[in-house]
Amino acid sequence: MAKKAELIEEAAKLKLEVSPKATIAELEAAIAAAKPDKREKVEKEIVAERKADVAKAGKRSEKAAEEAEVKAEKEARKESGDTAPQGDAESHVKKGAAPKVRPLAERRGKGYKKVAELVDKTKVYTLAEALELAVKTNPAKFDASVEVHVRLGVDPRQADQNIRATVSLPHGTGKTIRVAVFAPETDAAAAKKAGADIAGDEDFLKQLEKGDINFDVLIATPAYMPKLGKYARLLGPKGLMPNPKSGTVAVDVVKAVTEAKAGKVEYRVDKQATIHLSVGKVSFGAAKLLENAQVFFASLQSHKPSSLKGVFIKSTAIATTMGPGIKIENQTN
Repeated sequence: MAKKAELIEEAAKLKLEVSPKATIAELEAAIAAAKPDKREKVEKEIVAERKADVAKAGKRSEKAAEEAEVKAEKEARKESGDTAPQGDAESHVKKGAAPKVRPLAERRGKGYKKVAELVDKTKVYTLAEALELAVKTNPAKFDASVEVHVRLGVDPRQADQNIRATVSLPHGTGKTIRVAVFAPETDAAAAKKAGADIAGDEDFLKQLEKGDINFDVLIATPAYMPKLGKYARLLGPKGLMPNPKSGTVAVDVVKAVTEAKAGKVEYRVDKQATIHLSVGKVSFGAAKLLENAQVFFASLQSHKPSSLKGVFIKSTAIATTMGPGIKIENQTN
């Protein structure tokens, strides 16, 4: 009772109206509310004590303590199922219905639709029939390329199944191939006579230094290959780095230039186990295209991996640059 009497006296000094029946706790609360300065002082002392107990870094640092509090709040909201946005985050607004997209066949041009009607999607054509039809179904106004697309049953990640080879097409591809030769001066002069567009030694390296690439095929002698290592990042991504498998690393540069100009092309399987190759132009006619395609398929069959147990050629299609695809029968039979 003595403590209560002291509290009543203190409340009277602060000119507080308190009931004699008030409890000690109520009196203490009223006095504390009447002394804001004292309350602030007590709060500052508590904060100071907390800061004094916090380390500069590590698990006991102030930053770590704040992160722990935020994490605890997130966990509490997660357990309670509270998904309301926090802070400045906007609440999730449900989107409307997905836009209707027309089928690809409807979005094609009039020229494509007209020639696509000539192709029976349910039929598997022979190679000769497909090439004749490809010539008729070219919707482009230019002399389009006729392409062969072959899906293989190989795994390109396996070294022995990563098919890469070259083939000399009897009638070429219809494209003008610019050939560059990096070889000693004597070989470079002979290559120039054989039809090389660019041939040289140190002068050729100066062109590469400037980043000038005015060729489609680069042929080099084995002795000069180390000098091209410096330009691997320039040539490699463009597929121009000479490679023995593609026949662009050769001692006889004259023969290599002649083959490249005559229509020697390289084909290789991509990451999707598919080979894409142009076998000529529409202007060649079906007969010449057929000869080129037959030579390509013969070359492809000769490179069938011995470790392959399943089907080698899964499917094949013929198409012009902008024309519809034409399925053809298996060419391994």
